[in-house]
Amino acid sequence: MARPATDATALNKQVAEGFLRLAGSEHKPREAYARYVGPAFIHHNPGFGGSREDLLLAMEASAKDHPGQILDVKHVLADGDLVAVHSHVRPRPKDRGLAVVHIFRIEGGKIVEFWDVGQPVPERSPNANGMF
Repeated sequence: MARPATDATALNKQVAEGFLRLAGSEHKPREAYARYVGPAFIHHNPGFGGSREDLLLAMEASAKDHPGQILDVKHVLADGDLVAVHSHVRPRPKDRGLAVVHIFRIEGGKIVEFWDVGQPVPERSPNANGMF
């Protein structure tokens, strides 16, 4: 049975989506961190060191390397302090890109923990439903 939405749930969804839009689409990771990320933030991306600063620097490098990146949010789901955002991320506008799920744990309106998983959008797929 689905839980009814609460003000906290709605806020958590806004925090997660706002962070991704500001950091990923508007290419302002430092501003996104200042607005949405808590000081004790940790992440679980295996490609970078686990600190707050490690991921921030990686996001800044990505914004510099891919100034035309597009992050198109498809779904935002929340369950208590956890929010999952399903997105289509294209480093360059003409790229097929990736289907990405970002998972956030949010406390007091700030992101304190983060996971992400993704898979490339294939050129062809036997699945007519698509990834989005």
